[in-house]
Amino acid sequence: MTTPIVATKPHRSSPPALGPERPVAWPRRTVRTLPNGMHVVLVEARTFPKISAQLFFRAGNAVVAHSAPGLAEITASVARTGTATRSLRLIEEDLRRMGADFAAHAGADASAIGISGVAEFSEGLLEMLADVARNASFPEEEFERERRQRLEGLRIQRTTPDFLSNERLRSVLFGKHPYAVVAPKEAQVAAYRRSQLQEFYHQNYSPANALLIVVGDFSTEPMLEQVEKIFSGWKSPAPAEQKWSAPPRHSGRHVHLVHLPGSVQTQILVGNLAITRRDPDWYRMVLANSIYGGAFHSRLVMNIREQKGYTYSPRSGINALREFGYFTVHAAVRNEVAAATLTEMFYEMDRMRSLPVTAEELESAQSYLSGVFSLGVATQEGSLSQLSTVYLDRLPEDYLETYRARIHELTADDILAAARRHFDSANEQIVLVGDRAQIAEQAALFGPVTEHDAQGTRV
Repeated sequence: MTTPIVATKPHRSSPPALGPERPVAWPRRTVRTLPNGMHVVLVEARTFPKISAQLFFRAGNAVVAHSAPGLAEITASVARTGTATRSLRLIEEDLRRMGADFAAHAGADASAIGISGVAEFSEGLLEMLADVARNASFPEEEFERERRQRLEGLRIQRTTPDFLSNERLRSVLFGKHPYAVVAPKEAQVAAYRRSQLQEFYHQNYSPANALLIVVGDFSTEPMLEQVEKIFSGWKSPAPAEQKWSAPPRHSGRHVHLVHLPGSVQTQILVGNLAITRRDPDWYRMVLANSIYGGAFHSRLVMNIREQKGYTYSPRSGINALREFGYFTVHAAVRNEVAAATLTEMFYEMDRMRSLPVTAEELESAQSYLSGVFSLGVATQEGSLSQLSTVYLDRLPEDYLETYRARIHELTADDILAAARRHFDSANEQIVLVGDRAQIAEQAALFGPVTEHDAQGTRV
């Protein structure tokens, strides 16, 4: 009798080495400026018979933060509900006919209206985009409906620890700068008037203030002809440039406690002013953040989640606005471990500032960022989002093409230098949202404490 041969799997004590990165096949990109001042970026992406287009205006909520907070956002939302020749019903019917989606939004620095649909209807899609950009009628009933929805949304937000912590930190970090304002108060939304939306629209929705990006299944020359035909007759001056005061400089740690009665968790948000994407340190800071707390395998996650079990997903991030940026660390934890969590956040921050990261950490973070970047440009929407960052922030033309190489050329010394410059451990501003009775004593361990209620009023 022969002994049967049993196949066994080879024992592997470590995962196999990563293979070489695949190159990104960058599609053809064409950049033009029309005579009316509108910047145009066209990108051929033939993998799917669809196009995506977004028309950006370099004016957002920051422009009106001190006069009518959040006005840019509601202006964008109501603008898409009707034009001089199209009712909302007709807009929706046209969208269904072209297999299209239409959306509008605004952030701190920009407003945008976007449309995507079947490529064969490209001219109709662009015509609708131009119609909303030039001829929005702001129907009274749609304005009132949008205002009611925003009031209800604000009431919900003011019960949400994540919103309250972000609102308080932005106010602290930016002071009198418009970036300090995250959202309006209910009374401010109630005071909005339709005429204010129209005024913001006519002042800021201008071709001289606009950037059009189109990505999709088209040939560049015919698409450029369509764009010129549809948009070249649009003429309007650019809005005046705004000048704002610089954010304050903070000395020493300070705790800002937002009292949320009955809360069984504490929302922790730590932050300091940082840099924008135009700063020479941007790539170093991105990589340092990834190792510290920006990725799921980061030091912060390994410490606070895996070893201590304080929270599910602590994270850190770099928030780059046009004029300034800020660095944040956040976690939602049980009330009783709020101080312990803060201690570990600062421990890991100071470790990043004190010692070089390991070769394994560096390689892992570089591969992670490179992979995430590649996924981010794999779709039309992803490519459009990345391109909008390049052109709205006026980054170098080869920013996307050189991003992975720039990340891979960094060293442990680069990471150490970035952490020492931009992880401002000694002067971090700390926001705690929770029940005062549960966390006030812990808060006092980290610096002077200022208290506010959920409406933002100091108590």
